[in-house]
Amino acid sequence: MEQTEEDYNLVEFSPRGSDERQYCSPGFNLPMGSLMRSMYGKYPEYHTSADNKAFVSFSAMEAAVNKFLQIIDVLEANRYYLNQFPFCEPQLGKRGLYPTLGSQKQTAAFVEAMMWVLNLSDGEHDLIDISRESGIELDTLIPVVETLVGKNILA
Repeated sequence: MEQTEEDYNLVEFSPRGSDERQYCSPGFNLPMGSLMRSMYGKYPEYHTSADNKAFVSFSAMEAAVNKFLQIIDVLEANRYYLNQFPFCEPQLGKRGLYPTLGSQKQTAAFVEAMMWVLNLSDGEHDLIDISRESGIELDTLIPVVETLVGKNILA
């Protein structure tokens, strides 16, 4: 949840909750959560005839879809990576990994992210751990990881 700039509330599970309680029943016990703009039962129109599509806007739907896509990107990228060259830094220049195009700021940010990823890709830190430790956002780390995997430096 640190990966979002949005305010959020974390609500603990309750067997009196919404549909997620069905998935968390003793026979299944699947980890389940809900992501919502307005929590059920917390607005007066909930489950009344006043609860209608006037509460929904295209911009709110678009924002929700984009947030879900961000979450999916994080879940898909969040793996435990393993540096294939764990004894010192691999020669990055000969692999074309010191960018020469773009602004100095972008180049420095890419190299810094790459150094953090290489240092913490020990098979014990996932990408979220690396983000927390380095203070670098996942949106910056994901393309770095993809580049390093593509160069067979990370597995």
